[in-house]
Amino acid sequence: MSTETDLQARSESKCELCVSTENLGVYEVPPGSDGGADACICICQTCRAQIENLETIDAHHWRCLSDSMWTPVPAVQVMAWRLLKRLSSEAWARDQLEMLYLDEETQAWAQALDEETPVTSTGQHFDSNGAVLNSGDTVTLIKDLNVKGAGFTAKRGTAVRGISLVMDNPQHIEGRVNGQQIVILTEFVRKTG
Repeated sequence: MSTETDLQARSESKCELCVSTENLGVYEVPPGSDGGADACICICQTCRAQIENLETIDAHHWRCLSDSMWTPVPAVQVMAWRLLKRLSSEAWARDQLEMLYLDEETQAWAQALDEETPVTSTGQHFDSNGAVLNSGDTVTLIKDLNVKGAGFTAKRGTAVRGISLVMDNPQHIEGRVNGQQIVILTEFVRKTG
């Protein structure tokens, strides 16, 4: 049997991410896919277009992951994890990502692209120690920051969970401190975890 035939049978001729039944095809989950069904998923053209061009990602479309992430198929779990991580600026995606459990091998596969992903044209964000920051990371403030207009000081050692990146400025991130969404300079934070 071909990989495509195996995937059609496994997925019941539906996209394994959004359950669409139109324009289905084989998608090899990187890195190091051998082209076998265990390293591939059956996806529709809509999902493929967004995966291959993440700048056009439609967060609303990916709410389907709240169902597909529970599959027992590791390749689908990997793609669900990666997409939820990419969308972690959305509260619903962060919630789903926290619930998603992957075994060690599948987690390593899901995170494998982090080391291989090239620097994007928008520029990467780095903390005070030079560690790469990603949306959804947790950071700790390394100095007291006076929050202008909010009337409080964000204290050194405060953990800021689920940060989002300011895409047009690699020196800025956003996060919630004392219940308020604020912009923070990356030079004043340290990535934790």
